[in-house]
Amino acid sequence: MEEFLRIVRALPEAELGAPGNHVGVKVRGKGFAYLQEDTGVALVKATIEEREALVGQEPEVFARSYTAGRFGWVEVRLDRVRPDELAELVTEAWCLTAPRRLVEEYEAAG
Repeated sequence: MEEFLRIVRALPEAELGAPGNHVGVKVRGKGFAYLQEDTGVALVKATIEEREALVGQEPEVFARSYTAGRFGWVEVRLDRVRPDELAELVTEAWCLTAPRRLVEEYEAAG
């Protein structure tokens, strides 16, 4: 969970909701991830295709969550995911949600 929070805090304008069993993570008022502290699971926004690939490749790490429009949320078991893969997933979720200009600024700086 600490790695998840570290990744989130490094993203521009990422905001954590109030601590509790479910912590929402937003950028400019739009959610891109949630942390379920009691279960050690993160829900991360992804494309439906990405979610299906993750679940198909590593079902012990990833699970399908709900679908909203063109996005499929994926459950990530934080005690089983590699740190580099978690960073990629959370950053991509932020990129799918943040305004284009903010994403471009972030990518130019990185």
